[in-house]
Amino acid sequence: MAEEREWDFIARVRAQLPPDEVVQNLADVFKVFGDATRTKILSCLRVRDLYVGEIAEVLGMSVSAVSHQLRILRGAKLVKGEKQGKEVLYSLDDDHVTQIMECGLTHINERD
Repeated sequence: MAEEREWDFIARVRAQLPPDEVVQNLADVFKVFGDATRTKILSCLRVRDLYVGEIAEVLGMSVSAVSHQLRILRGAKLVKGEKQGKEVLYSLDDDHVTQIMECGLTHINERD
């Protein structure tokens, strides 16, 4: 009987797992966070909305390198850009991105 209950538990846990496609999408989002440069860009945008050149200046990077990383971040729907004249002003896509960053920082700081 104990063995039967164990399998019931396993079935209940298995039934509550998100679909494989959702799990893969979540893993892909976390892969984007796995790059230190992209995380620095997200950290800059937590402070305020910035243009590509401003991000490049803050991080000591080329505009081209920042633009490349912003393309990846836009593709993952972590940042958005708003055209302002000839330039694009970048910001975090929504509050969820801020929450992910804050949760990650809280977790890291608790370990120390």
